[in-house]
Amino acid sequence: MDYKDTLNLPQTAFPMKASLSVKEPERIKKWEEEKVYEKMIAARDKNNPYILHDGPPYANGEIHIGHAMNKTLKDIIIKIKALQGYHTPYIPGWDCHGLPIELQVDKKLGKKKHDMSKSDIRKECRKHADKFIDAQRQGFIRLGGFGDWYNPYITMDYNYEAKTLEELYRFFDNGGVYKGLKPVYWCTSCTTALAEAEVEYDNHTSTSVFVKFPMKDEFKAKFDLAESDKVSAVIWTTTPWTLPANLSIAANRELEYSIIKVTDTCNKNLEKGEYIILATELVDKMKEEFHIHESESVKVFRGTELERVEFKHAFYDRVSLGILGDHVTLEAGTGLVHTAPGHGQEDYQVGLEYGLEVYNPVDDRGCYRPNVELFAGEHIKKAGPKIVEMMDEQGSLLSHGDLEHSYPHCWRCKSPVIFRATPQWFISMETNNLRKKALEEIKKVNWTPSWGENRITAMIENRPDWCISRQRTWGVPIAVFLCEDCGEVKTNKEIQEKVLESFREDGADAWFDRPNEAFLPEGTKCECGGTRFSKETDILDVWFDSGTSHAAVLEEREELSWPANMYLEGSDQHRGWFHSSLLECVGSRGVAPYKEVLTHGFAMDGKGRKMSKSLGNTVDPKEIINKFGAEILRLWVSAEDYAEDVRISQDIIQRLTESYRKIRNTARYLLGNISDFNPDTDSVAFEDMLDLDRYALMRWQQVKEKIYGAYNTYQFHTFYHTFLNFNIGDLSSFYLDILKDRLYAYKPNSRERRSAQTVLFTLVREMSVLMAPVLSFTADEIYEYLPAYEDKGDNVFMENFAEVIKYDDEANYNKWLKILEVRKEATKALEIARAEKTIGHPLDADIILGLDAETAKYLVSDEGIERIFIVSEVKIVSLDELSDCHISEDGNIKVKVTPSTNEKCVRCWTKSATVGNTTEEICDRCAEAVS
Repeated sequence: MDYKDTLNLPQTAFPMKASLSVKEPERIKKWEEEKVYEKMIAARDKNNPYILHDGPPYANGEIHIGHAMNKTLKDIIIKIKALQGYHTPYIPGWDCHGLPIELQVDKKLGKKKHDMSKSDIRKECRKHADKFIDAQRQGFIRLGGFGDWYNPYITMDYNYEAKTLEELYRFFDNGGVYKGLKPVYWCTSCTTALAEAEVEYDNHTSTSVFVKFPMKDEFKAKFDLAESDKVSAVIWTTTPWTLPANLSIAANRELEYSIIKVTDTCNKNLEKGEYIILATELVDKMKEEFHIHESESVKVFRGTELERVEFKHAFYDRVSLGILGDHVTLEAGTGLVHTAPGHGQEDYQVGLEYGLEVYNPVDDRGCYRPNVELFAGEHIKKAGPKIVEMMDEQGSLLSHGDLEHSYPHCWRCKSPVIFRATPQWFISMETNNLRKKALEEIKKVNWTPSWGENRITAMIENRPDWCISRQRTWGVPIAVFLCEDCGEVKTNKEIQEKVLESFREDGADAWFDRPNEAFLPEGTKCECGGTRFSKETDILDVWFDSGTSHAAVLEEREELSWPANMYLEGSDQHRGWFHSSLLECVGSRGVAPYKEVLTHGFAMDGKGRKMSKSLGNTVDPKEIINKFGAEILRLWVSAEDYAEDVRISQDIIQRLTESYRKIRNTARYLLGNISDFNPDTDSVAFEDMLDLDRYALMRWQQVKEKIYGAYNTYQFHTFYHTFLNFNIGDLSSFYLDILKDRLYAYKPNSRERRSAQTVLFTLVREMSVLMAPVLSFTADEIYEYLPAYEDKGDNVFMENFAEVIKYDDEANYNKWLKILEVRKEATKALEIARAEKTIGHPLDADIILGLDAETAKYLVSDEGIERIFIVSEVKIVSLDELSDCHISEDGNIKVKVTPSTNEKCVRCWTKSATVGNTTEEICDRCAEAVS
């Protein structure tokens, strides 16, 4: 008789090979056809919402690995919350305005652009954005992400543009907006102002100069000097091109300064007997810098003595006024700071206190204006070296050299930016207590990781007023009228509503296409009596656009609610979207638009380097998806601690593929062994299960509890490691290994087998739901292959997470922990015996265990302790009875392995004394099973 046919071998159509790159698109199509996302949302209570608001990616280019990480993290959270019972509609968005798209269109149009109207150029920009929205949408769907993909929010939609302007009008109405001449980040290449969020810091080599500013004669007596004495304040700067804009020299009122007399020097621009002013603490350092060999200190005084002392400009015939500023430190330079109010935020602020002109001699393209003496028309890059050379020839330059330091660059063109005073629109951080209120709201938000709170707090505390205007074409215009007589803004509710209505009809293009009369009521007059008005042509900072999404999306969409439960983006968004959204919402509503903010790091290559095309180390998510499947990318996102920068490489992907294979094989084995199991009729109650099965279920409750905790705190790497270890350690290496004998050899409907099958069904069902947020494709595939049961859903996403059951069976659980300790040592002994060829298969072996009496009492099992050790026979003796054997490190467990002398059952392979008793070649248990 062929006894193999009598065994209950695993049977399942669930494929061993995943073929993810082929099967995933098929499942996505199935999800779309069956409206799985819509069903998942509809199955949850609308009164229990969880809203993760999508930060809109920029619609310019294909998706990259950073997109893949970001969208997958969002999808994991949305699915976790859905499976916890929350109503989780997800509306993806796209950011469509701004410089990158406009520059791409400029490049495409070439010279044609000069013959086109603003409106026509804007239409080309809209087409460009449209193209990439669809490309990115398909990429995000391919990742397995759920959402309302064909009904997204898009910042260039007419209603969104109208809402953006409506939000701006709130600031005009509450007095939070003003127009002023202030220094702002300026890109001379892109010819526009930049917000702080559009500036990136990178290494840059600047020219460092130390320059003399001579004291005017009438102030020398104050310092006990004669009018004939040569005395100069020495300043230091790394931007010599700003020296033509110098109007003052700043000292710190609290610092001590010295006038030193040079008595010996080899510096060609210093004379013996000449005096220079420096911070006292820096004198020795500066003497070395200026090659002063000998000197004497002639006067020491506080910085307050320099206030309103007049100095001569280094090379112009004008005064540089001595002023005081708290920003002056001893960290670098001389303790005296060159001050150009038109070229620096601190310079501007301190200049206001002294009534200094906000003087900016540089035009939009970085060239000195025609009226600038000596350097008219020169670009600042070319003029810088000439200024240094001229000062050296004139004798005012004491030292110069190159300095490599971190310097702001334009986020788009990567060119170094400058600070430059221009007329711009600002949102005040002080009017309406915006700064104070924003800082208060930050404390009410839950920040993950927690350091995010300190980071954004420091940014809000120290930031200047928000420059919201841009001198470009593609964006939402600052749609207000300016009186041509007095320059004041003319706006009121009637004008605003006419403009907003036009935006809703034709988008923001209406501002450029329609005449003034379309918006201004007949007879409109300014307060000054003027009747002539011009449109403001600047556009809004794109961060204001996206910062209004809480109003344009959360408040407008019926299926959503405001404020959002979560905003989730990369850590750079503390100064980007999180920042602008906070300021916009607090400024217009007094509260934050989010309850929780989660940030992730950036994707790096396998060596931890930033990805760049020049290094050739970029990782294309499409290539990974096409070769390995999106499921492996999803597993990568869960496997790493996203709070830090995350590495990705072919080796990392290969390791994850192996982990995936182990999870899949475990699921396949579970499914294969419940092919003849009807959950509704064959299930065994917990109290009637075998003791090992009860232990396995209790262990699973612990795993669920740990993973649920990880899900609740967004620690997805804990899910990955816990779930993988459970599959490999608890199931494959222990429980399933032991269970094979019972599943294969017992009668199909025996209590022993049904008990095991009840656990296997519970495991594979609940595991499929548990893994669904991360391994969405595989979880749904597993769920399809589950046997039918009452209330089974159409797909895995109709389920909720299984509750953690607290079984009252601690004694049994603790017993198995003891058995596991002993089994671990027995397994080591068996491996040694196999290596020494004492035995072949473990079932060829008998083992003798040397244990103390306390441990020995735990070594009992419903199905026989030998089945647990997967040997033919187990004998237990006292510790001192056993020698010449394997001994545990602590000496409390001894194991001796010997070949079994019994005959082998050809059906179950156990060597048993009962072989042949009832039926030839098989043991009594097998004889009963086949009878």
